[in-house]
Order: sequence, then C-alpha cells, then structure tokens
Amino acid sequence: MDDFVLTPWESRGRIDYNRLVERFGLRPMDGPMKGRLREAAGQDHYMVRRGVFFAHRDLDMILESHRSGDGFFVYTGRGPSGQTHIGHLVPWVFARWLQERFGVRVYFQLTDDEKFYHSSTLTLEDTARLAEENARDFAALGFDPLKTHIIRDTVDMGALYPLAARVAKRITLSTARAAFGFGNDTNIGMVFYTALQSAPCLLEEGPVLIPLGVDQDPHFRLTRDVAPLLGHPKPALIHNIMAPGLGGPDSKMSAADPNSAIYTTDEPAAINRKIKRHAFSGGRADIDEHRRLGGDTAVDVSYQYLRMFFEPDDAILEGIRDGYESGRMLTGELKQELIERVTGFMEAHRARREDVDLGEFWFDHDEYKGRMRR
Repeated sequence: MDDFVLTPWESRGRIDYNRLVERFGLRPMDGPMKGRLREAAGQDHYMVRRGVFFAHRDLDMILESHRSGDGFFVYTGRGPSGQTHIGHLVPWVFARWLQERFGVRVYFQLTDDEKFYHSSTLTLEDTARLAEENARDFAALGFDPLKTHIIRDTVDMGALYPLAARVAKRITLSTARAAFGFGNDTNIGMVFYTALQSAPCLLEEGPVLIPLGVDQDPHFRLTRDVAPLLGHPKPALIHNIMAPGLGGPDSKMSAADPNSAIYTTDEPAAINRKIKRHAFSGGRADIDEHRRLGGDTAVDVSYQYLRMFFEPDDAILEGIRDGYESGRMLTGELKQELIERVTGFMEAHRARREDVDLGEFWFDHDEYKGRMRR
C-alpha cells in the first residue's frame, strides 16, 4: 500500500517515483529515450540528464513528428493560487529550452477559474491578479513573444469553450469521479474543469508535448482518452518530479506557509533567512560526526535544489556532492552555495520581470483564427 498521496490538489508523504510509474502507467525516461531527445535537440538538458524529468507518455511520437517535418507544439501552465516559487519554474524552464531547440509555439494556460473553484478564500479578482503576476514570471524566462501565447481561462473563454465543450461531452461523471475522487459535495466547476484544461491540447491540429509536474497527470489521462475521438493525436507528456519544500523530502511548497518555499518575489535577505533557518539539512548531529561520516545529499534540500535547478554544471555539482558526502563541506557551507546561486538567479529574474511587456504575450484571438484559416 502506498504511504504517500499525490493528486492535482494534494501532496503528502515521500513520493516513490518508481511506484508512481507503475501506478500511473508511465514510461521511464531511460537511457535510449534521453539519447533520442538529445539527438533531436542537438544537445541535452541537465534536468533530463539528472532525472528531474523522469517519465513520459509518447515522447517518441513527438520526436518522430519532428523528424518527419510535421512538428509539434508545447503546452504548459499554472494554477494561480499564489506567487511563483521555484518548483513552478521547473517545467517552464524546460518549455523554454524546447522552444529554443525546436522552434515551437508554446501555449501557457493560467487556470484562474480552477483555483477559484477549489479555494474557499480566493475570489475571481484574486486569481486574476495572481494570474498576471505568474504570467510575468513565465514571460521573464525568455520566451519568444512571437511564438508564445499566454491564455487566461476567464478572459479567453471564447476560444477555449467550444473545444472544452467537445471534450466535456466525452467525459462521464463516473469517469471524473474515478479519476479525481469527486464526491456529492464537489462543486460542478471542479467537475467540468478537466475539459477546460484539455482545451489547449486542441488549439492546433498537430501533436502537443506537455511538460508538467507529475501531480497533473490524471487530468491528461482523460484528455488522452478523448483526443482521438475528436480527431487529434493523444497529447504527449514529460513529467518532472515534485520539488520538496524547504522542510525536507516529505514536505511540500505551500502558499499557506511562506517559509516552505523560495518565491520569485523574495528579496535577498528573505532568501538568506529561509535557506539558513528552514532548509532541511542532511548534515550530522555535530561537526566532528559530520567530518567523520559526511552528509546525506539524498535528503539535503540545499543540495537537491542545486541538482534540480540552480547548478547546471555537472562537474561543479559533483564537486559539491563529493565535498558534502565526504564531510569536507559543512551544512552551513552548502547552504551558502545555494544562497549565492538563488540570489543571483532571482535578482536577474526580477530585473527581466520588470521589463516584461505582457501585451506581447497575451493570447490573440484574431491572430489565432487567422493562423488556423491558413
């Protein structure tokens, strides 16, 4: 029996990703698949190389479509329930790399409706405001505004609703209950929502690749069942592991606890304080024991953040790992390594964020219709 819980709305316990692959019926990102992606892209990505993206559905179909010249597009998104933290950035950074390497269009869906349905406190005005904040973080990563389209559900319903309606007609209430555990007290907005999250998969006729946290897989299992019935390929997925909260491998990043995560809006002093005080350590009880036995990088949050996101150079990361596990590097020194990298990244990110012109990125209905006619 699983000792963890993972749904699109809840994460508890330490996730066993091997068990998750079996439970969800995913395909591991094994050596041959990593090699095919590297060959097609002309380089590899450190998140794939290190297993941050650990599983997929039909990535081989996407690579074949690219090889044949038919191409593909990319879709990812965010449920705007709070400010952006570093866990949210993982699939977005990878989507940016896909756009750069393959020249693809990227659609980014802000599900302000879903977070309104799910929350007992957020108003539609709150989720609209947070959607714009999240959009700035996404655009600031360097996407091409000519090939990037940011969708807000409550604003862009005119384009999404006809697509969502086609999906909704194919999903029964019993199927939604089985996939998500909905009960009699679930509001009908949540029941309908999967159809709306499916809609961007149908914005173009060709295949779509979706980088996403593995917690979102249940939505797209239903989409994959429906898409062929509507004349579209099954959406392909590539799944990333869930970044742990600062509290350790069993914790999660939560908007309800500002000390559980590092946010893009955090100032340097807050970053310093959070990492020093709250980042779970794999170090030993005292310095002498640490020098003798070394630290545990498998549970140390500072090391895991460096591995997942903030240190792309394998040689540098290996030096840090060896230093910490041998006991030469202390926990305070490892935390300082992370502080320096996070602070540098966030300062550059905030500068780009302030310069973003969101008008270049908002979904354009007329441009979309004209492109579909062509």
